[in-house]
Amino acid sequence: MSNDVAIIGVGMHRFGRFDGVSGRAQGAHAVREALKDAGITWDQVQVAYGGSQDAGNADALASDLGLTGLPFVNVANGCATGGSSLAAVIAAIRSGSADIGVAVGFDKHPRGAFNPLPKDWGLEDWYGETGLMLTTQFFAMKTRRYMHEYGITDDALIRVAQRASRNGALNPKAWRRQELDYEQIAESSAVSLPLRKFMFCNPAEGGAAIVLCAARLAKKYQANPVIIRSAAVRSRHHGSFEVFSPALMAQQVSAPTVTASRAAFEEAGVGPEDIDVLQLQDTDSGSEIIHMAENGFCEHGDQESLLREGATEINGRLPINTDGGCLANGEPVGASGLRQVIEISLQLRNQAGARQVPNNPRLGFTHVYGAPGVSGVTILERG
Repeated sequence: MSNDVAIIGVGMHRFGRFDGVSGRAQGAHAVREALKDAGITWDQVQVAYGGSQDAGNADALASDLGLTGLPFVNVANGCATGGSSLAAVIAAIRSGSADIGVAVGFDKHPRGAFNPLPKDWGLEDWYGETGLMLTTQFFAMKTRRYMHEYGITDDALIRVAQRASRNGALNPKAWRRQELDYEQIAESSAVSLPLRKFMFCNPAEGGAAIVLCAARLAKKYQANPVIIRSAAVRSRHHGSFEVFSPALMAQQVSAPTVTASRAAFEEAGVGPEDIDVLQLQDTDSGSEIIHMAENGFCEHGDQESLLREGATEINGRLPINTDGGCLANGEPVGASGLRQVIEISLQLRNQAGARQVPNNPRLGFTHVYGAPGVSGVTILERG
């Protein structure tokens, strides 16, 4: 199609903790790496979207990269900020208003748990007083309910975290690069049961950037472009139970992950069975398990057997979070969704090194989920 969009450059600043390095500096590093990968300079970029939760406005990057007058829009969509920034750049290029654009995200979070205020999310103080603004508690409650409904046991939670640590150990840009064994995870300290210490991601630092262009121009800049088959962002519906939901409705409806993934599959003209490698939001082990089914990759309750048989490993039939996901990388909110797309791009370019999925993968899938119930899904194809 004439309005197809391609990824021609990817760049990251390693995730983790970097005292003395600002979040903005990490974002600028990521953009420079992406521009280098695409073989272009900043003054060739015609539009940019980006976000950061705790490290300042993303458009301040223009002071570091060059004051060229381009439209640079700040995006704030919780953990879905990266996916939303990417979707906005894709829309701009498809519309014909730009040929080359950049999506960028970075963050530098304080140590400890995220500490959002109820009023910032349209909630009253009682919601925070119950402890539910602390996302570790919310996700643990949601996971416990899901386990009860579908017969999932602690074994599945442990195996998700174990695979994340194993894949993270193969990723030079991951924060957590130590492989953990089953017992270390199972016996780690309880945070909010059923979720334990090594089943959660950490607020982190890092930067990620992606250069996109009209697909008709892609080969001019990149020998191995990745084509965007679809990009969908959806928010929650009345009755879906998501982070910062003030109530659990008697009659529940589909989560935004379900509607976003269905829209993405329909636009791409493919199904879950066609995907060769995927990234799912894994704020915690339970979230990844839930998202496996919500995105259509299995039936509810089938996750445990898939994990036990090794289907989600790098050499399995459904490789998930090959770079270690949020569990191994941590989550700098602005950058996290773009990290997912970068990993899939490297996989489709056969440039993922020790964590490369075999058999020349053709189609990849990314899914990001953020407060207050926003999901972003992209489907990518080897160019």
